[in-house]
Amino acid sequence: MKNFGYLLVGIVFGLALTKGEAISWYRIQEMFRFESFHMFGIFMTAVLVGAISIFLLEKFGVKTLEGEAIEKPKKDFHRGIIIGSLIFGFGWALTGACPGPLYAQIGSGSIVTIVTLLSALLGTWTFGRIQHLLPGHQ
Repeated sequence: MKNFGYLLVGIVFGLALTKGEAISWYRIQEMFRFESFHMFGIFMTAVLVGAISIFLLEKFGVKTLEGEAIEKPKKDFHRGIIIGSLIFGFGWALTGACPGPLYAQIGSGSIVTIVTLLSALLGTWTFGRIQHLLPGHQ
């Protein structure tokens, strides 16, 4: 029951992605071809909501459910970020999916997306195995 709230948030997130057409391969292709503002509008709204949320969390000193302080980890820049971003972007452009909407795409009947999900899991596993060899990681 402890994780039931996460399930509800996931369902709402999936519905929002579906209704906003953010799971549509065609919408994603329009974005990468600069043919439509739709996806850029979604991203800009998300950045604005995220920035306001972080500001409010810090301003009011909101704590976790366990009473711990919420901390923003400092992320150092290194060249691996560029390489990883390019790999992520190419994969996104080819498959029409980033990790967020994968489950919503599968749930909407796009069974071929299971291949993308398995590939994402394999890529995450591989990264975990070789992470200590990459620049910027100890």
